[in-house]
Amino acid sequence: MAQDFHLPDLGEGLPEAELVQWQVAVGDTVALNQTIAEVETAKAVVELPSPYAGTVTALHAEAGDVIAVGSVLISFDTGGTAPTPSPAASVEASAPDTAASAPAPPATASEPNLVGYGAAPRGTGRPQRRARVAASPAPAADTAVLEAAPHDAIQFADVVERPLERPRSTPPVRKFAKQLGVDLALVEASGASGVITRADVEAYAERVGAVAAPVVDSESREPVERFELPAPDSAGERTTRTPIRGVRRMTAEAMVRSAFTAPHVTTFLTVDVTATSELIASLRADRQLQDHRIGVMAVAAKAVCLALARHPGLNSKWDEDAGEIVEHHYVNLGIAAATGRGLVVPNIRDAQELNLVELADAIRGLAETARAGKTAPADMMGGTFSITNVGVFGVDAGTPIINPGEAGILAIGAVRRQPWEHRGEIALRDVMTLALSFDHRLVDGEQGSRFLVDVADILREPGRAMLLR
Repeated sequence: MAQDFHLPDLGEGLPEAELVQWQVAVGDTVALNQTIAEVETAKAVVELPSPYAGTVTALHAEAGDVIAVGSVLISFDTGGTAPTPSPAASVEASAPDTAASAPAPPATASEPNLVGYGAAPRGTGRPQRRARVAASPAPAADTAVLEAAPHDAIQFADVVERPLERPRSTPPVRKFAKQLGVDLALVEASGASGVITRADVEAYAERVGAVAAPVVDSESREPVERFELPAPDSAGERTTRTPIRGVRRMTAEAMVRSAFTAPHVTTFLTVDVTATSELIASLRADRQLQDHRIGVMAVAAKAVCLALARHPGLNSKWDEDAGEIVEHHYVNLGIAAATGRGLVVPNIRDAQELNLVELADAIRGLAETARAGKTAPADMMGGTFSITNVGVFGVDAGTPIINPGEAGILAIGAVRRQPWEHRGEIALRDVMTLALSFDHRLVDGEQGSRFLVDVADILREPGRAMLLR
């Protein structure tokens, strides 16, 4: 029985997603829940599991295509009987009020819904073409290999015949290959593991002279710009153009919206955190805690949770549509993470319920997941307050921009060993600067200052946390 799988709403209410890479090819036999593709939304890269067990009969998009939610993505032959949808098919998105509030596209009774249809498809439902590398077919090219390749096939004059298998590589290498305009299906892995490395891609690009040819937009028929990584010997190249999309576009739009909607105020406070440094050193020396990597970020997160309980104005949001101030009685603590795809801010749910060790583990887990590009869309929604650690870059302070929908964000700077007044004398102490930006519609200067002082007091004397409730 023939079955079409439509791109579902990925739990964000976004109307489209970009196909990053196919994990299957036409003719492959696919099992239930096997990953069939990676797609990128404005917030994250998501792996799509197969809702059917069967044989792939058609791929309706190529790497780089922008696909509307509800469009046919892939077709299967499931055999002579009606398929049994994957158990995961009935799981709906965990993001609140996202999929439920958006109109759902029509679906057949037998078609599973992986994470809930939400945003209505736009246009004709056909994938939109993003700028992709294309070149004239070369007579020497093995067209069978090119047509069977599970990625965006590129034909060059020098093509190495390869078996029909999915190239093995890591996400950074796939991104690098895409930037160079190299199809990984045509690249030979040099190592015994069979995993294609960055060096393999560079060697192939140098050998075949991978250069992006002019591409014409399928709708406007106008030439489009494509990001090209300049070759080391490219003389005269003075600029590089990168398409604004994915996380970078989403971050830019959110920051502009925040900066021009919420009246930002930033206040600074430099604090002696020697006692916190000593506490961290003692915890790291504890054999029972050596696997938890407790650092200043975890202590700051705990301090923020305790201070928010005393200053709920910093844990609220401005609801313009309802004409209300919404005060949260929980803390979904956003942790800003710099990744290769841009800045993302996943949050720790109910952070106020976690102790110091649990916060350290949660922060570490969020950071590792974000850098791997695997942060779930739902994990970046519903935050109530955020922390950003600019100190890891050696920066003392800055003026962080509030995450939209939140009342404040705290930036913690680098810990410096420097002369400082201590008990009436000058001594070398660990010193750090805190920078708090807050929405002046929700928080006035007094509230913001008192909150910052409470956080600083805990970092100055961690034992003071025993006095707060």
